[in-house]
Formats: sequence, C-alpha cells, structure tokens
Amino acid sequence: MPERKSKGASQPEASITDKPLSSRRANATRISGSSVHASLASEIGLRIVRGDYPPGTILPNEARWTEIFEVSRSAVREAIKMLMAKSLLASRPKIGSWVEPKEHWNLLDRDVLSWYAASPDREGFLKTVQEFRHIIEPEATALAAERRSEEQMDEISQALHDMASAASLQQRTEADTRFHVAILRASGNDLLVPLGVLIESALNHLFVHVTREDSSLQRAQKLHEDIEKCIRLQRPNAARNVVRKLLANTDEIIARRSR
Repeated sequence: MPERKSKGASQPEASITDKPLSSRRANATRISGSSVHASLASEIGLRIVRGDYPPGTILPNEARWTEIFEVSRSAVREAIKMLMAKSLLASRPKIGSWVEPKEHWNLLDRDVLSWYAASPDREGFLKTVQEFRHIIEPEATALAAERRSEEQMDEISQALHDMASAASLQQRTEADTRFHVAILRASGNDLLVPLGVLIESALNHLFVHVTREDSSLQRAQKLHEDIEKCIRLQRPNAARNVVRKLLANTDEIIARRSR
C-alpha cells in the first residue's frame, strides 16, 4: 500500500492535465451503453496496463471520474471493483484507489490480456505469449494424442477444416484459435481446460498479428495438418515435435516483423 503523500510529494494523485492532448480528449469522451461500468473499467484498465498510471499511482477519486467520463458514481464504484478483482487496483478509505505492482496483476485474466495486446509494447506481449506457448503446447498436444476422445478429435479436425476454408483473415484466426484451445481440452488435464479459455484472447491477438504474413499461410496450414494427423493417429512424440516446428515458425515471423 502506498504511503499517503503530503502536498508536493513525488507521487501525487494521477492528473488528467499531465497527459498528452490526445489522452485529455479521450478523457472527455462520454462513456455510455448498457454496461457503463464495464466500459469504464476497460478504459481505466487499458490506461494502467499501457503505463499511463504507473504502479503506486493514486487514481482520481469518484467525483473526478464522474466528471471525466460523465458517468454515475455507482458506475465508477463498480468499475473500480472490477479492476480490484483483477488485482490491478487496491483501495482504502481516506486514501482512495492506487495501482498495484505489476507482479500482483492477474495476467491470465481475459480482459487484462486484451489490454496488453492493445498496448504500445505489442512485440513484447507477443514474445511473452510465445514463451508461454513453448512451455505449455508441446506437452499438451502430446497428451491430447494419447487421451483424445473421438468427439474431441472431431472438434480439432473441424477447426482445421474451417481454417483451410476460411473466407477472411478473421474467420481463419477464429478457427486457428479454436484448433489450439480444442487441443488443450483434449489433453485431459483439468488445469489446462480453464487455462485454454483464459489464453484464448491472447492467442487471438497473436494470430491476427502473424497471419498477416501471407507467404507463411501455406506452411502454417501444413504444420496444423501434421499436428491434427499426429493426434488422430495417436503419436504423441511426433505431435510434440510438430508443435515445436509450428511455434518456431511463428517465432520467425514475429522476429521479421520487429526488425
């Protein structure tokens, strides 16, 4: 918990006037809709993740937020509760809400991952996702090859078919994501099943980024076909190796785009 600062302290409450003009204009935008508190939480959460409000910053109070976004105090309170549930914020009477250290954040929360994907450090985000995939997916795919049911195999095969027949990048990306999440489910490990749901958003942003490389689509499709075949024929070692090739292929694309 940050110490309460006196006037002139080094970490005052976050001030809108300290932001660039573009941010101040965004601040003046009225948030409306059926889920005002969720939209407000998303706006504040994105600003936290991209570094507008560094850890330790004391955020504007309820009254200030209502002025900035033209929302009710109840909407502000609900938004703050949402961000506290994701461990981005903590709050205390007479001090207010402050940004928690990054190591406290729930980085596997779907919304937090989405905010990371939209942040300026997208390259860093993609590399972090790739490291996570290298740790998880080869062994998960090997387990899927050993344990998958016929119904789970059908789900994997259908996603592969949808990738090949997709009429747009968005459709292909959605099918690609379903393919990998279906494999996690087929692994038969109860801890990987909810993990698949949590990382779905992150994988989606990753695939949108890498599949813009048109020259790589055929190679990526062939590797996905090889993975599906290994799982269908229940060859765990071969499945593990093909997934590593697919991930290495993605690593190369990310590296080329970051040059």
